[in-house]
Amino acid sequence: MGWVAHSTTTLSFQLLEIAGREGVSLTTVLTTHHHWDHTRGNAELVHLRPGLAVMGADERISAITRRLAHGEELRFGAIHVRCLLTPGHTTGHMSYFLWEDECLDPPALFSGDALTVAGCGWHLEDTAQQMYQSLAKILGTLPPQTKVFCGHEHTLSNLEFAQKVDPCNNHVQAKLSWAQKRDDDDVPTVPSTLGEEFLYNPFLRVTEDAVREFTGQVAPAQALEVLCRERARFQLALEPSQPQVGALLALQWGLLSTPQKK
Repeated sequence: MGWVAHSTTTLSFQLLEIAGREGVSLTTVLTTHHHWDHTRGNAELVHLRPGLAVMGADERISAITRRLAHGEELRFGAIHVRCLLTPGHTTGHMSYFLWEDECLDPPALFSGDALTVAGCGWHLEDTAQQMYQSLAKILGTLPPQTKVFCGHEHTLSNLEFAQKVDPCNNHVQAKLSWAQKRDDDDVPTVPSTLGEEFLYNPFLRVTEDAVREFTGQVAPAQALEVLCRERARFQLALEPSQPQVGALLALQWGLLSTPQKK
């Protein structure tokens, strides 16, 4: 725990140092959801910068000072932020869509675990129907040139699973080859664009024939639910040396039964 606390403090100082070098002041932390790997620095930043606002949609977020609503818009100088409630991975997951006045750069989406490169956060708290709404009806309607900045870089394993789902998809094969080269060169694979995601991300392609055939489902939400379960199974096979991770995933997806009370 001491090492974790030291690491978090170091990263917090580094963040504030970067802000100082850029000539800006850190006033607000926008948090996508309450999981520890997305929030553990919040309290330390508030300690280092009293008055710092911590915003999100879930009261479980560490050090939260203000809850945001779906569709709410914030502004930081010339940068606009539209708050998009995207439940599925968690019930209170918020994604953030950003654009800048008089800027030719494409807009950006900070999607947390709602949408990742070639994948998504396997839904743990909400229903598959709600997750489908978040992916298809909220995020999926954003401009195709939107750059997607996700919370985790699981690109290689996501694309390997996508290849299993849709082995004849040339876009999946090309993206996987690209990602493998990037990984070999220790170069990030994030961001992607939303338009690209519709070409190779099976979680955005649940109405396509290949995904329906793989899942055995026609209804989009049911297909998505099967995809999430199969993605969890796929991850279990990748992590045999981490039994605690495997057991957690298995319990979450009903691959193991919980002890019955007598």
